[in-house]
Amino acid sequence: MSGRVYLVGAGPGDPGLLTARALELIASADVIVYDRLIPGSALDGARADAELLFAGKQGGGEQVPQEQTETLLLERAREGKFVVRLKGGDPFVFGRGGEEALRLREAGIAFEVVSGVTAGVAALAYAGIPVTHRGLATAVAFVTGRTGEDGELDWPALAAFPGTLVFYMGVQRLGRITASLIEAGRDASEPAAVVEAGTLARQRTVSGTLATIAGLVESAEVGSPSITVVGAVAALSEQLAWLPARPLAGLTVAVTRARAQASGLAARLRELGADVVQAPVVRMQPLPGPALDPASYDLICVTSPNAADELFARLLAGGRDARALAGARIASIGPGTTRALLAHGIVAEIEPERFVAEGLVEALVGVEAKCALIARARGGRDLLPDALRERGIAVDLLDLYETVVEPLDAATLARAAAADYVTFTSGSTVRHFLDAARARSNGADDGDHTGDGRAVLSPQTRIVSIGPVTSKTLREHGLEADVEAAQHDIDGLLQALLADASSRR
Repeated sequence: MSGRVYLVGAGPGDPGLLTARALELIASADVIVYDRLIPGSALDGARADAELLFAGKQGGGEQVPQEQTETLLLERAREGKFVVRLKGGDPFVFGRGGEEALRLREAGIAFEVVSGVTAGVAALAYAGIPVTHRGLATAVAFVTGRTGEDGELDWPALAAFPGTLVFYMGVQRLGRITASLIEAGRDASEPAAVVEAGTLARQRTVSGTLATIAGLVESAEVGSPSITVVGAVAALSEQLAWLPARPLAGLTVAVTRARAQASGLAARLRELGADVVQAPVVRMQPLPGPALDPASYDLICVTSPNAADELFARLLAGGRDARALAGARIASIGPGTTRALLAHGIVAEIEPERFVAEGLVEALVGVEAKCALIARARGGRDLLPDALRERGIAVDLLDLYETVVEPLDAATLARAAAADYVTFTSGSTVRHFLDAARARSNGADDGDHTGDGRAVLSPQTRIVSIGPVTSKTLREHGLEADVEAAQHDIDGLLQALLADASSRR
């Protein structure tokens, strides 16, 4: 039985421009075949068991032939899979979506097209350039800049076009494009601009005239992805630019925590102007276990947001809800866990000043209990249960989930290792990131997990640790945290990173 393929536009880069329909399909897909230019967090909502396949193209780098991509779509659909083909921008605007749709139709496979926001409009809008404007431009033409590859352009027709010209994929050929337009009769003094990485944190705009823009872009070392605009509207950029200056602008920050937990941190980093590399080296995997009856416990300690969610999954498995915890005092290790408990209708009575096991031990001094349950990850530290047992409290450990390795492609690992900052939120993210980086560089994991961590990071990369436990793991691997959060949660990590970036400006 054949499946179905969805050709989905993911927009130009800002995750906020993903459509509701795109997010819905990403969350439901069995298979996601994605391009290089999709938003960094576009895959965050994918199912944990979804097959994620890179099919992007990058000049001088990894290349997946179009024929191979189309064959892949056919194969997965014929297996009965729900396939999302996720493309930057709009699939039918220089996205080769039409070719893929024709191939699917010829093979008798059902498909649906989901439009996305195209960069030729959005990137310019983010730079303060409207593609049409009363009195300046009442028409717009979208043009491929791949001259000579997709066929020669009709330069006289473009030169005579009475409106805005928007070129995709043309930054490497900009000199040829501008010279051809001028030679065909376009006014050399007409305003022109190039927007690099439009809608992304590292967006920048270079402005000039049709005669000067190619030289200005070359001097500024503008790269792809970029959009070129020629026309009177290009001159509006200075008046209409609206993106504010942001404290992390121009910096790249790698996030190594599990994808499901990384989206909030990544979103906040982008809001601060950072170019975020999502390199989730671990993922959370629930552990099987019996339904939970908490009636015998008068103290329940919850050590992470994941533990909070899985605790309630165990309660629900037995037909119970938050009311079943009425006889116990609830202790949370920190604000993230407290928020997760609150989402399930529980207000934590106890939260430490320091969001680590040592802090929770201190917060529980003087709290009377006979029998305690500790909801945690498999392999968690024994500091808390040992401290409670020393006080004569019976303790049961409830291992609710474990962190497992999430494979990363070489390109993502390379970007993360070269980032200005790399963030670690647990010892497991340290271990698995370094293991993955060594395996990629050596071709195999040699089993030596300590002592040479700095070798896998670029010299300028600064290491950000969420707290002392994570910093200890870094030291065990030959690394020192350049930045350690004083408040051991995501808010504290962001505050520490911002302070460090500000001091180094």
